[in-house]
Amino acid sequence: MAATPDPRKRILTGVRPTGALHLGHYVGALENWIRLQREYECFFLIADYQVSDYADDFQRVRDSIFEVALDWLAVGLDPEGSHFLIESGVPEHAELTQWLSWWVPLGMLERNPTLKAEMADLELRHSVPVAFFNYPMMQVANILMPKAHLVPVGEDQLPHIELTREVARRFNRMFERQVFPEPEPLVGRIARLVGTDGDAKMSKSKNNAIFLGDDKETVLLKVRGMYTDPTRLRATDPGHVEGNPVFMYHDAFNPNEDEVNDLKERYVLGKVGDVEVKTKLAAALNAFLDPIRERRSYYEARPDLVREALHAGTSHARTVAQATMAEVRDAMRINYLG
Repeated sequence: MAATPDPRKRILTGVRPTGALHLGHYVGALENWIRLQREYECFFLIADYQVSDYADDFQRVRDSIFEVALDWLAVGLDPEGSHFLIESGVPEHAELTQWLSWWVPLGMLERNPTLKAEMADLELRHSVPVAFFNYPMMQVANILMPKAHLVPVGEDQLPHIELTREVARRFNRMFERQVFPEPEPLVGRIARLVGTDGDAKMSKSKNNAIFLGDDKETVLLKVRGMYTDPTRLRATDPGHVEGNPVFMYHDAFNPNEDEVNDLKERYVLGKVGDVEVKTKLAAALNAFLDPIRERRSYYEARPDLVREALHAGTSHARTVAQATMAEVRDAMRINYLG
């Protein structure tokens, strides 16, 4: 007997498996995923096809697949109501990428500001692999495969969603079939959380991230070393709150608004030092992370549950993908084998 179709609209979103998840992932994406997982049928993707820039460290990719799933469970994503899937476990993603690539000119990809920035960074480290040029098309295929209606993303991913909408329109128009809906983006509560050093990009390689799995002492040490206001030489100097990473993190994670407002007022007047501001931030972050740490410990001790979530979600996603590809091949009239 066939499974009863899920009547909810669909979400597709995900991450590349290049390391553990950090606070930037939480406010930029995970927070929305948790909120939306009951309202939508959610496909949470681990995009292991899209890590060609880590081809020389594939062990890291393999390890990160498990770490990402562990972080997802730790923050409260529920595999009973959503689908955790590994991209390479659904080879139809590669097939759809290949077909869709036929109708997208290279210039359209090269205009993507996110891709341009990533390529420039990659060229500084080593040569750019061929696969890297096509990963935006892979993202398009990821989103269109389950016919997603909504894509929760970070602000830097908005050009990818616009590309996806354009490709969906082209395919539907060319083959005179409404195969794919045009997905809408949803940006997180905080579009982009800066690194602890004030850098716009938070990453493990830059050592400027606080990870969801960091213990209390590590969080405290990282907060103590955070970049603040470089114009403020003494605690009695008037300080700047706007653009100050410490206060960005307070706004994002400290639920005590009265405390945050008091710290801001005194900071501007030069009546509070960085030590007090950072100590209270560390306390707020550790209070936020405590339940995540507890759930993470539970699943770390039960790795079979993590693997079961990945297996079940990938299996379901492949069933959906096979149905989508049957429709795509029918629209394109390429059912060569009947």
